[in-house]
Amino acid sequence: MRVMAVVLYGLFYLLALTTSFCFGANVTYDHRALVIDGRRRVLVSGSIHYPRSTPDMWPDLIQKSKDGGLDVIETYVFWNLHEPLRGKYDFEGRKDLVKFVKLVKEAGLLLHLRIGPYVCAEWNYGGFPLWLHFIPGIKFRTDNEPFKAEMKRFTAKIVDMMKQENLYASQGGPIILSQIENEYGNIDSAYGDGAKKYINWAATMATSLDTGVPWVMCQQKDAPNPIIDTCNGFYCDQYTPNSNSKPKMWTENWSGWFSAFGDPLPYRPTEDVAFAVARFYQLGGTFQNYYMYHGGTNFGRSSGGPFITTTYDYDAPIDEYGLLRQPKWGHLKDVHKAIKLCEEAIVATDPKTTSLGSNLEATVYKTESGKCAAFLANVGTQSDATVKFNGNSYNLPAWSVSILPDCKNVVLNTAKINSMSTVAKFVRQSSEDGAKETDAFSGWSWIYEPVGISSNNAITKPGLLEQINTTADQSDYLWYSLSFEMKGDEPFLKDGAKTVLHVDSLGHALQVFINGKVAGSGNGRNSNSKVSLDVPISLVPGKNKIDLLSSTVGLQNYGAFFDLKGAGVTGPVQLKGLQNGSTADLSSQLWTYQIGLKGEELGLSTGSSSLWVSQPALPKNQPLVWYKTTFDAPSGSSPVALDFTGLGKGEAWVNGQSIGRYWPTNIATSNGCTNSCNYRGSYSSNKCLKNCGKPTQLLYHVPRSWLQPSGNVLVLFEEAGGDPTRLSFATREVQSICSRVSESHPIPVEMWTADEETRKRAGPTLSLACPHSDQVISKINFASFGTPRGTCGSFSHGRCSSKRALSIIEKACIGSKSCSLRVSANTFGDPCAGTAKTLAVEASCA
Repeated sequence: MRVMAVVLYGLFYLLALTTSFCFGANVTYDHRALVIDGRRRVLVSGSIHYPRSTPDMWPDLIQKSKDGGLDVIETYVFWNLHEPLRGKYDFEGRKDLVKFVKLVKEAGLLLHLRIGPYVCAEWNYGGFPLWLHFIPGIKFRTDNEPFKAEMKRFTAKIVDMMKQENLYASQGGPIILSQIENEYGNIDSAYGDGAKKYINWAATMATSLDTGVPWVMCQQKDAPNPIIDTCNGFYCDQYTPNSNSKPKMWTENWSGWFSAFGDPLPYRPTEDVAFAVARFYQLGGTFQNYYMYHGGTNFGRSSGGPFITTTYDYDAPIDEYGLLRQPKWGHLKDVHKAIKLCEEAIVATDPKTTSLGSNLEATVYKTESGKCAAFLANVGTQSDATVKFNGNSYNLPAWSVSILPDCKNVVLNTAKINSMSTVAKFVRQSSEDGAKETDAFSGWSWIYEPVGISSNNAITKPGLLEQINTTADQSDYLWYSLSFEMKGDEPFLKDGAKTVLHVDSLGHALQVFINGKVAGSGNGRNSNSKVSLDVPISLVPGKNKIDLLSSTVGLQNYGAFFDLKGAGVTGPVQLKGLQNGSTADLSSQLWTYQIGLKGEELGLSTGSSSLWVSQPALPKNQPLVWYKTTFDAPSGSSPVALDFTGLGKGEAWVNGQSIGRYWPTNIATSNGCTNSCNYRGSYSSNKCLKNCGKPTQLLYHVPRSWLQPSGNVLVLFEEAGGDPTRLSFATREVQSICSRVSESHPIPVEMWTADEETRKRAGPTLSLACPHSDQVISKINFASFGTPRGTCGSFSHGRCSSKRALSIIEKACIGSKSCSLRVSANTFGDPCAGTAKTLAVEASCA
């Protein structure tokens, strides 16, 4: 009968789910939560931006999100991606939004569609198309009729697309939420009286589109009803909605941070993310979204900033290449399970919080029917604590939360990780016959990019032109060219002295050529994009030519009036150091301009031009060279990257598709990094840094789906100068798996559903599992039960260690896909009585 009851329950649940998808769900909200078909829900969400991965990656990313305990996928909609020219839409390939949403539905997950259409997202121009800037009389993100007309038109376009495919929950689809605008409250004061009018208009416009689901505005405390105001940040437990009729929602829990060329790489400790999540649900939150859950790649020229890297890994639970980042993914999965065990109590009532001492809190959700869930928090940053709660004692590590689904037993503590860790590395590839890795490329050919003006479409105007208004972002590049005659008796040519050319630019990078030869270069950085150069130059009697190549590295994406942030050489441009001490200002001279490169005009990125040459010798370490080669795809199925060691700065295409901007010579600053980062205490984007003094990004993702088995074409535009023969392939591989579990760890979360007696017998457990289904554990690299030191990949024995640990673990694990061992002196013996002990293991799979 019990089996029959379970089967019938499963059938009823499946029928209810199917009915909801077929006939539509009613999505509303109250002060506690989103309400789906009359049921309050505790929801866990994660951001995956569809164009930052490829369609063949989407199903796996979505499934890994579901396996990680997510209920909802959240994505922005990128206006400039879909409407690059006004009225000309593109929803193909990586831009296929409908396909992405349908895949989310097929996986049984829900979706939050953040239409914006301003998205920020470290995306070029914040997601706005550049043609928008040139509409007469337009002012972005304020009470401006031309802007509002365009914003409404695009928003309605996306809503209509979703409706036509029945993708809103009210139609049986997965979309339960939509967002209008984005973080406007952070900067709205700069827009004066127009800000409030604009926000009220945006709210009315959005709700008039009749999606049948709620709308949200993030970071907008004055969001008008019925719009839900939501929180973004590293911590949102203290957030309070602007109405007691709205639920507490967190649209962006920053799982890490973005990276910028010239800066070290930020990362966020797993324990801190888990702490932030648990605190949010502890103090009344019911919807939380990770930004990002998978960050992906800024392919092409999509990165913003400026200076945002091509990688958008974000230290997310699923890494740029689609692999699980452990232990972050696994530990957060356990947190989600623990939260879900409390869901019935959380949604039924409001939380009640009491103090247990300095920096110590207990929050209880208790229903009239007797359901009870509790959260015990130590928000101190220094000391662990023992607290009394409901007559029992509980140890609380500093900066941690313990979750008690029955107000009695701890299912999880955020600072104690049961999940295994992995060490993933890039493995350089060689051919199957053992040849060196550079032999992967079958010959190189090249084309020189002309210095200066080479196009018939060049324009000549007096004075210096701002770059973005000139190029409309059709290219990263703008040539500024000036020719002038010098007489032999000019004062600054006497005695062979060099003149100094001074150039001021708004950014982002600049190369100076004098009479066709490179004379100097410079670039800004994310914190200050401006460039100021003083270049010693030699002029000659007669005709002289100055050519300045200005390049952008992604357009501004954030801030008040970010759309007006300029780029390019706006001056002054001066000749200094004349013999008589004077300065000649060239800024107002007659300059000639060329938008983009000759190679771009010729379509060299496809590799199909007949202009490529392979003789004489390959030019190396020279600026402005296009390179082309062919290669076979690396063997296997592991994710692929190109190592750009030896190259300077430019862009790369594989089979005609841009893998993004590369810049391996942009070295991160040498200060700010530490060997380890203490998770205790508030996190900020510069707290935990790595990769100091090294290239910010050396490896660049090449999606497997872009590759053929053989005959692939790689094209590079090398702007600064480099050696393409040093280029190599690498694959992303999991080198080892690890786990570290102490005797004081809670039992695995999945054992919570067992009866109490079984749970008592279980105790702390260490588990290992190979990352691929066709692998088994082949070797135990390290094992210690006692006081091991270090982290995964660098474990070492402490002052005491069981001599039996290695043989016991080898017997239990080698040859198996996974293994679990009880962390106890009963299993391994007691190498140091009276000392708290930990089991640490590192293994390899094959």
